[in-house]
Amino acid sequence: MCAINAEGPAGAVDAADRLDAVAVADRADAVDGTALDEAVEFTSGLIRIDTTNRGGGDCRERPAAEYVAERLAAAGLEPLLLERSPGRTNVVARIEGTDPSAEALLVHGHLDVVPAEAADWSVDPFSGEVRDGVVWGRGAVDMKNMDAMVLAVVRAWARAGVKPRRDIVIAYTADEEDSAVDGSGFLADRHPHLFEGCTEGISESGAFTVHTGPGGHALYPIAAGERGTAWLKLTAHGTAGHGSKPNRANAVSRLAAAVARIGAYEWPVRLTDTVTACIAELAALQGLSVDPRHLDPGLDLDELLDRLGPAGALVRATVRNSANPTMLSAGYKLNVIPEHATAYVDGRTVPGGEAEFAATLEALTGPDVRWEFHHREVALQAPVDGRTYGILRESVERFDPAGHVVPFCMAGGTDAKQFSRLGITGYGFSPLKLPPGFDYWALFHGVDERVPVEALHFGVRVLDHALRTL
Repeated sequence: MCAINAEGPAGAVDAADRLDAVAVADRADAVDGTALDEAVEFTSGLIRIDTTNRGGGDCRERPAAEYVAERLAAAGLEPLLLERSPGRTNVVARIEGTDPSAEALLVHGHLDVVPAEAADWSVDPFSGEVRDGVVWGRGAVDMKNMDAMVLAVVRAWARAGVKPRRDIVIAYTADEEDSAVDGSGFLADRHPHLFEGCTEGISESGAFTVHTGPGGHALYPIAAGERGTAWLKLTAHGTAGHGSKPNRANAVSRLAAAVARIGAYEWPVRLTDTVTACIAELAALQGLSVDPRHLDPGLDLDELLDRLGPAGALVRATVRNSANPTMLSAGYKLNVIPEHATAYVDGRTVPGGEAEFAATLEALTGPDVRWEFHHREVALQAPVDGRTYGILRESVERFDPAGHVVPFCMAGGTDAKQFSRLGITGYGFSPLKLPPGFDYWALFHGVDERVPVEALHFGVRVLDHALRTL
């Protein structure tokens, strides 16, 4: 069975590395009261800067980029502001380490956010209001909270005179919520020298508390993988004609049939190492000794995930490829059969599942519908049996000894995909300790997005420890 535990090989830290970690842990934390206050102040301040990304280039991150650059400069760094398109601004700065021969570490976060319909919210989504110990607004979860925590840690280091062993590159990016062509894609393609020496990176969507129910476990999933992005455009061709006459070459009918087949298709299970490790750990916490790759007869994987309860949601979307129709467009008048019809499909692929995905789409669309990639990015998988994952795990458990850290694969994707072009292995690590009943998942791109002040304080402490130990 491929399982991970504190004593086993996966996630383990060897003796020398463990001594390094202990030495760092024994030093006084660099985090002070100012850092805790700034994490809240900066989260609120960034939320108040509207960086809504509506897609197609409709966004302006520059005011937020200038906000973080000014505060990085005040910490003694020399931030660069870089743009592919006017107003689509990225910020990159490097903290020099004490060992020039050491591999560098990338810490990155995006500055843009998805749209918010103010009428649906309890507060102004761009108010950054701090009320009852909670920071409210678009980006409080995705991901201006992490942006602010990183900024607070960097400034705390400057006040305390902390120097990391390895160089740390800080990157704040544009356009993550769309195609990343103005953000991490632009940086990776046009400015790779700024990331020289970086072999690993950490960013959003990991190490936040997931409660498994009353009396259950407090899980901290660290992202060690992402499904690939396979956004598709489908085009059906047919014969134009009058809507009152029979037409066996109706483009709308052909497209609708293909879309229905795609929506109804049951994708087969395809387990990756990260997902297998996650399921095995979750099962062990429930007292189940199972190998997800070799289940007993009579128990399929979906049934096993049901037995895991709320924890099963960590992996349910990542055990197979997926394709969800999302947009349809056809016609220009009710009584005219159009010659063309188009649809868009949000496809996602597990690591190693790209060939199966393409072959399946070819079969499902059939001869009368052409499909092509509208946007495509690779699937990722990071090791969970080495020093980096082990230190990230230890850092969370140091500040919440009752928590259980598990690896997981993100259903979607992040800027780690673009940075992987530079040979950078990415982990999702934006630590937050959340109270029971706080549905963090539902707040991603959701209404009334918010984050507790105490969660930000926890995150700053964990990030400080993790980055100094790494």
